[in-house]
Amino acid sequence: MDEGPVAPSRPWLAIGHEIAGVLKRVDPLAFERLVDRFREPSRRWFFSGQGRSGLAAQMAAMRFMHMGRSAHFVGEPTAPSIRAGDGLALVSGSGETPVSIHFARIAKTEGAEIVLITREPKSPLATLADLVFPVSVRGSDQFGGSLFEQASLIVLDAVVLEITASARDAHQQMLHRHTNLQ
Repeated sequence: MDEGPVAPSRPWLAIGHEIAGVLKRVDPLAFERLVDRFREPSRRWFFSGQGRSGLAAQMAAMRFMHMGRSAHFVGEPTAPSIRAGDGLALVSGSGETPVSIHFARIAKTEGAEIVLITREPKSPLATLADLVFPVSVRGSDQFGGSLFEQASLIVLDAVVLEITASARDAHQQMLHRHTNLQ
């Protein structure tokens, strides 16, 4: 993507420019540690976040299900209880969301592993997490936490891409698990 200034009459390019800037700051070693946490195919993963961060977490849970993983979004009626050996993936820009802190404490008490994706790696949620993946968001022209949420979704999609890279017929298998009730 061109790194030059973006004309205000093309906001989609401005947003793309911002996202590209965040993704360029991703630490490859931190990304590999994140991928490694999600590699175990038999581990159940619970995804959570509030607001738009929650929507990014829901989309990640869906992709994990497409990979054939046991994946749940916290709060859905069919989500089972979290237990030892499970994982809780939290998406929280601030790292201070009270509901997410509450979920993290429950998961910790049950012996689950906690992965946090955040723009605040020294937050209260970070102190509860077993792995913190920082999404380095600096100034944005977008409203609220949009840039964090967009970049978090892309990072989680990249995790799926990395995990399925060596799988034979990954796209076909994932397509087979995609909903057909639409």
